Amino acid sequence: MIVRTQDWTVIPLENLVSRSERIIAAVETLAEAELALQVLECGVRGIILTTPDPALIRRVGSLVKKASGAIDLCTFTVTSIRPIGLGDRVCVDTCTLMREGQGMLIGDTSSAFLLVHAETLENPYVSPRPFRVNAGAVHAYALMPNGKTVYLSEIRAGDSVLIADGSGATEEAAVGRVKIERRPLLLVEAEADGADASLVLQNAETIRLVGEDGNAISVVDLEVGDRILGCTASPGRHFGVPVKETILER
Repeated sequence: MIVRTQDWTVIPLENLVSRSERIIAAVETLAEAELALQVLECGVRGIILTTPDPALIRRVGSLVKKASGAIDLCTFTVTSIRPIGLGDRVCVDTCTLMREGQGMLIGDTSSAFLLVHAETLENPYVSPRPFRVNAGAVHAYALMPNGKTVYLSEIRAGDSVLIADGSGATEEAAVGRVKIERRPLLLVEAEADGADASLVLQNAETIRLVGEDGNAISVVDLEVGDRILGCTASPGRHFGVPVKETILER
């Protein structure tokens, strides 16, 4: 719901946000945007900014990035790495130049995700493509900005995806293109405090996960016992939305 008022005050906005997670506030100033993004600590779902001032747009954009939140990452221990043959994998090409340590949270199940590093690093084979995450096989889940999941095969140009780094800081990135190609694959399995994670990735030197120190590890160098970053979630999804249900994923 888009809400526009002539005079933003705290209590009315708190009342709206407490009753709905779908409030979008129309604002005209930096102060109004800051209020909307911080109210009740969680903020509104989004804002609409009306202004002809490019500088104000940039300042409000920075506020939105900071308000996008963080994810509690945990450390998984690799338990198995094995080739599984050919399959279709997905490259997500964003409109953002990612930094070292950033990537997407991807998982074979809805209960555990591994941080797949963007192609930001120099290597002897191809030039860096810091806008790209070679994310995994078509069936895998991607954790999205709204806490939902989508299959990698469902992502399209114009979508927004969640970018995270080794500290758990997140931001959104617009998708410019998705490439699905048939490539050799491998299965990485890991566990953290009883939670099992798995992810099918392309078997190539430029595909990397993120170690517990925040540095990228190529899947061809990955070994059993290595510690990598990811996150866990409650299992069970209905069209990407978390639901409480009896479910077994394996």
